[in-house]
Amino acid sequence: MQPETLTRDDAARLEAMAEQLTASGEYRVLRRIAPRAPIIPPEGVPVRQGIVLDLETTGLDPTQDEIIEFAMLPFTYGLDGTLYAVGEPFNRLRQPSKPIPPAITKLTGLTDEMVAGQVLDPAEVRRFAEPAALVIAHNAGFDRRFAEKFSDIFAIKPWACSLTQVDWKAEGFEGSKLGYLAMKLGLFFDGHRAHHDCQATLEILARPLPESGLPALARLLETARRPSFRLWAEGAPFEVKDRLKARGYRWNGDNNGQPRAWWIDLDEAALEAEREFLAAEVYGQMPRLPVKRLTALDRFSERG
Repeated sequence: MQPETLTRDDAARLEAMAEQLTASGEYRVLRRIAPRAPIIPPEGVPVRQGIVLDLETTGLDPTQDEIIEFAMLPFTYGLDGTLYAVGEPFNRLRQPSKPIPPAITKLTGLTDEMVAGQVLDPAEVRRFAEPAALVIAHNAGFDRRFAEKFSDIFAIKPWACSLTQVDWKAEGFEGSKLGYLAMKLGLFFDGHRAHHDCQATLEILARPLPESGLPALARLLETARRPSFRLWAEGAPFEVKDRLKARGYRWNGDNNGQPRAWWIDLDEAALEAEREFLAAEVYGQMPRLPVKRLTALDRFSERG
């Protein structure tokens, strides 16, 4: 039975069946992510406008690959992480200058025929994003670089990453991919299309976390508001690369104005301990290493 054909009685009957199955302890039931009913903020409670953004592209390199689908989902939230209302989505396709690689079609379902003649208007994108006080993406390190290349409006917005800036492991999750998080919260959605991923991201963020009981959005905002510090292990010997990688370091091999070196992002409280680790395990002495302070305004961008 398709969701669009359900009557209110049908829905109530199916929900009763789902609850009975769950209560038996023998089954787990996944519910399709559906549009949220708005909540009116209490009088005097400050609210902000945000957008969840997701892109589908022809590849991973913003200097060579192109956007083929651009989705944004606006929402209203409280400073404590309460989700109050979700607006009408923005979803556009875009024809790239070259054919879509078969691997991308397999992943996203987008074909050359679907995007043929489709144009993405930078002015329309700017108008939609302008009111947002925050942009959230589930892998902002990927989406922000493509978005900033397309429109400079995204270079002046604070960003947050729901993939990396919520401690999913501490909340009892074994992974942080969108489909896995949804499944663990009893949800499912049609993945790998940008607008579906936006809706799923926002619904996951609105749910209370298993351990803390706080909305995931509250944890995300808390992390995004704090500065972080990028420590570059410049000149680290080649033979320690596996040790650095296992510790969470990533390699920057791009000619982007940043050191060609292993790097890691840390809270300020962890910075000194990391320097001591590098002195003891990598350099044999306390090194003088580049450190850059990052905020939500430049984190995840090429400038970060």
